[in-house]
Amino acid sequence: MGVTVDVHQVYRYPFEQVVSSFLRKYPNSMDKNVIAVRIVEERTDVSTGIIYRKRIAICQNVIPEILRKLSILKVPNIQLEEESWLNPQERNMAIRSHCLTWTQYASMNEESVFRESLENPNWTEFIQRGRISITGAGFLNCMLETFARTFLKQGAQKGIRIMETLLKEQCGTPLPE
Repeated sequence: MGVTVDVHQVYRYPFEQVVSSFLRKYPNSMDKNVIAVRIVEERTDVSTGIIYRKRIAICQNVIPEILRKLSILKVPNIQLEEESWLNPQERNMAIRSHCLTWTQYASMNEESVFRESLENPNWTEFIQRGRISITGAGFLNCMLETFARTFLKQGAQKGIRIMETLLKEQCGTPLPE
């Protein structure tokens, strides 16, 4: 079955500032669940100028304690892999993320884009689609997917709040309409 959550946000800051804040977003004091983020690969395509990055994030296991009674869910940390393609000339960045933990039981994928806003070229549009699908957990599939939907929605909202806070701290007041 699976659950999908879509997010759309316009940041009233230029693309370059938004992307810079995104790349420095974690770890931070506003979200203790993200323990570490490290770049494992980075390269620039000299012909296109596109910057490719692969990062691994280590996050605390946020599965409710009651569900962690199951041995497969009883891990302290979860690993996520993020790949991004930054095109500074076209002012867009595509991002794909997926979970490296529990791959035999669940798939978690996110696809995101930061791009210059059509509404105002000094603003940045953020579009994200997250999908979680649980298999192999029998009767718990539905319960875990319900938790996953709530987790995805709350995580997306929290991520937007963190970005807004970081942008204000690093860049000042948002640009006027």
